[in-house]
Amino acid sequence: MNPVLILLPGMDGTGELFGPFIAALGGEFEVRVVRYPGNHCGGYEGLEEIARAAIPDDRPYVLLGESFSGPIAISIAASAPGQLRGMVLCCTFARNPRPGLVALKPFVGAMPFKALPAGWLVAKQIRAAFVLALDQVTAKALRARMRAVLAIDVCDRLAHCDVPILYLRATRDRLVPRAAASLIAKIKPATKVAEIDAPHFLLQMAPMPAAQEVAAFMRISERR
Repeated sequence: MNPVLILLPGMDGTGELFGPFIAALGGEFEVRVVRYPGNHCGGYEGLEEIARAAIPDDRPYVLLGESFSGPIAISIAASAPGQLRGMVLCCTFARNPRPGLVALKPFVGAMPFKALPAGWLVAKQIRAAFVLALDQVTAKALRARMRAVLAIDVCDRLAHCDVPILYLRATRDRLVPRAAASLIAKIKPATKVAEIDAPHFLLQMAPMPAAQEVAAFMRISERR
């Protein structure tokens, strides 16, 4: 039986931006998209509860944590509920990827996240979809999620993950540095790191090569 692919979204939490990647998978696998409420301000623990609710009781599955959701995928995988077969981490981190920004934590509440020009954050090809996704999330929720990123450290949980790990790294990622992937590979040396020519929004900007890597990983996971 093919494993179910459970997609955990980036900071917007809507899951709307997974469209190109899901299309590139071509229907080979069942895909479930986790969606976080746009007004949820509870941080990582509360969002992890929502993600766990999508885990099937009677089927094998693979977790994919994109960007913001990487720590959620890691935390779930550490306890390996159900029939977890593997974990994909995409442009993400096990702890705050930009420790130099911790000093800004007291000022996050004043940051105008939704007022920032979309062109600063995403390529024009996905700008409209990004704006639509962001419109579904409150500024308060975005600030709460940024605070969560600045404080997160799940390295100890990563060390307890006993399933295969695939890390998708965007070679032109300006948000999550190479060091984030290196740390994960250091903690779990068996991690396969696949480098793809893309910016941070890898699944949206390079959906086909990303889908090829994930599909191959899932086929191997199916035989576990």
